[in-house]
Amino acid sequence: MLNLPVISGLIRRRLLVNYRVDPEIIGKILPAGFRPKLKDGHAIAGICLIRLEDIRPRGWPAWTGISSENAAHRIAVTWNDDQGGEEEGVYIPRRDTNSLPNHLAGGRVFPGEHHFANFQIRDEAGHVDLSIRSRDGRMTIRVDGRESDGLPESSVFASLADSSAFFENGSIGYSATRDCCRLDGIRLETHDWTVKPFAVDRVETSFFDNPASFPAGSAEFDHALIMRDIPHHWIGIEGKSLAIPA
Repeated sequence: MLNLPVISGLIRRRLLVNYRVDPEIIGKILPAGFRPKLKDGHAIAGICLIRLEDIRPRGWPAWTGISSENAAHRIAVTWNDDQGGEEEGVYIPRRDTNSLPNHLAGGRVFPGEHHFANFQIRDEAGHVDLSIRSRDGRMTIRVDGRESDGLPESSVFASLADSSAFFENGSIGYSATRDCCRLDGIRLETHDWTVKPFAVDRVETSFFDNPASFPAGSAEFDHALIMRDIPHHWIGIEGKSLAIPA
């Protein structure tokens, strides 16, 4: 395990754009040992779109911190620990950032290797219009929407509280790396877990819209959540040695 510092900062904005997915289809993406975490028979996956500010090792003054826009594709999963107990969190097949320090330091100074991407964002009066294109040309995202009062009627989650609890419990993330047999581990600790519904007017993603990976009807938008102004820590945890499917 890398000897990584605890990273502190502020989650200025965090969008969780969530899809309900065929568990058999998503299972083909997961490394051995992970199982999809189900909600009413559906696997839950999506994209975390997060603006981080004042990011620095814990104990350093805020003025030393950096800010960045980031995207993480994530799949809710469960697995068994060494004693056979069930754990839960997320598997992250890809991370992207507009920050050169994040791109260069990911997997070295803090867990999670990041691809470099261009972000265009308008965030005002509760309306967020976000467009991302990775420099390697392999990832695009477009999300346009606004803060709202409730989840879509089509959602598999019965209420905001139901959705909030599902995602709050998934604080541990394991990220894919260039090493085919190693995953970086990280745990998110927040000082105040508060989410609001976010009504999506438009969502496009090269990941879930790819018919080669997700045949028609196997991945459908479910709902989105937004968090704002949340102090937090990222804590590196022991990674996993796993074979990741090609």
